[in-house]
Amino acid sequence: MRRGAVVSAILIVVAFGPGLLRPPTCPAFATSGDTAGMGRWETRAPAPSDRSEVAGAALGDRIYVVGGLTAIGATADVQEYDPAADRWRVRAPLPQAIHHPAAAALGGRLYVIGGFVVRAFSIWHAVNTVYEYDPGADRWRPRASMPTARGALAAVAIGDKIYAIGGTAAQDTGAMESYDPVTDVWTRLRPMPTPRNHLAAVALEGRIIVFGGRVGEPAHNVGVVESYDPRTDTWQPRAPLPTARSGIGAAAIAGRVYVIGGELGRPGTYPENQEYDPATDRWASRAPLPTPRHGLAVVAVGGRVYTLNGGPRPGGTYSNVNEVYMPSK
Repeated sequence: MRRGAVVSAILIVVAFGPGLLRPPTCPAFATSGDTAGMGRWETRAPAPSDRSEVAGAALGDRIYVVGGLTAIGATADVQEYDPAADRWRVRAPLPQAIHHPAAAALGGRLYVIGGFVVRAFSIWHAVNTVYEYDPGADRWRPRASMPTARGALAAVAIGDKIYAIGGTAAQDTGAMESYDPVTDVWTRLRPMPTPRNHLAAVALEGRIIVFGGRVGEPAHNVGVVESYDPRTDTWQPRAPLPTARSGIGAAAIAGRVYVIGGELGRPGTYPENQEYDPATDRWASRAPLPTPRHGLAVVAVGGRVYTLNGGPRPGGTYSNVNEVYMPSK
């Protein structure tokens, strides 16, 4: 979402009144065919509510979509999606309403990290909060705060730790910090070379790969791709994202990464679905996202990539869209 002057949640309601920008719900299981190895898309059961600037992660065979923005402001909503049953259910809300957080799963728990909250008539107050979710008990608890408060960041789990990457508060940051859930301790690591926000990251083959984002506003999107090795605490550049964009999501399947969606301020959102092969450091275009969106959750489960919620137009727009991508065999 475009970051501008300080505004209140009330102003969001005035500017984007409830339902004003709600897209029509697509019929479940609408399908696009696989053309020339591009993969195909299906439309699945819509999410229970329209949101954007959410975080999402897979925990076992379920997907959790948390926080975000709605037409009336930040939300604490947590919704669980079962891909096998194509069914949603509402779970215990976050302890506070947060938008632009990051999420990662480790050890059977879900962790929601950072983001922005409403404070003193601003919706852009960056926080360093960390909340842990126990799906069996359907309960949240606070954990040790992240060293650097920030929103519009990325988070991934690799090994026995969670890594929080980039984001923004008063200014963009390259902060790279790891969290150990067993000891409840954060550690500062070597910063990412290119500070940026609204980026995406995946863990793959023992490394973390960070894609795109922007420096400041959506007009300053970057195609930068950087890879981090936790064993040596070092970064290295990789082949740039062919289409520079922010507000994106990324997920890995079978050694390939799919970077999907995004925004470019005005005039629109991106349908791009670009596949990255880290073994060859090369990119390829794949079947485009049927409903272009930014601020969406992009999560891989069972060899498929699910794209959930997100804004169909730049800025404060929202949707309940759920579209799944199936790569070619």
